Amino acid sequence: MSHPQTDFTAARTLMVDGQVRPNKVTDPRVLAAMGALPRERFVPADRTALAYSDEDVPLGGGRYLIEPMVIARLVQMAAVRAGERALVVGAGTGYGAALLAACGASVVALEQDADLLAIARTILPGLAPGVTLVEGSLAEGWKAAAPYDIVLIEGAVPEIPAAILAQLRGDGGRLVTVLKPDVRVGRAVLCNNAGGGRMEPQPVFDCAIPILPMLQRAPGFVF
Repeated sequence: MSHPQTDFTAARTLMVDGQVRPNKVTDPRVLAAMGALPRERFVPADRTALAYSDEDVPLGGGRYLIEPMVIARLVQMAAVRAGERALVVGAGTGYGAALLAACGASVVALEQDADLLAIARTILPGLAPGVTLVEGSLAEGWKAAAPYDIVLIEGAVPEIPAAILAQLRGDGGRLVTVLKPDVRVGRAVLCNNAGGGRMEPQPVFDCAIPILPMLQRAPGFVF
């Protein structure tokens, strides 16, 4: 018995109207980008049917495509102004980077997983040609193009690496991510760089996206 193909255009509309708009996403650029970008192309071929669900979609290697509501709110929190420089840490297959680019940012997308980079390199030139893909350690950020007006860490982290914070513009730079210091539910935060090395993290909403494996704390000794 054959199964009908998923109508991805209809799925995008349902995602925006059923998951994104009702969850305090009002930026018309974010809504338009999420209604246009084909999320099904950012996941492995055997998981395209999951692309528009309200869950994180496994990409392999402990990595995930973040659920629509969470990535939409993180991008909205960044409050992109046209022409600003943005760094996406843990860019995965490139969906978050493409959203930021659609909002007017000049984006550097950093990834260290070769398989995810391979997918991103096939997708982004056609969908977000302004995104620059780079390969390197997530914990080190990408100093070559710093400073950045915006940093998006695309996944939960127990803490924000100092090397990444140091690459944020000193006056008015902002970082968005999900802090998850323990097993409890994570909290999306907006960190404003007020200058002088002072960071002002502001909790915005609770969510439960997975930790980025490359940015997990090293386990301590157990006696």
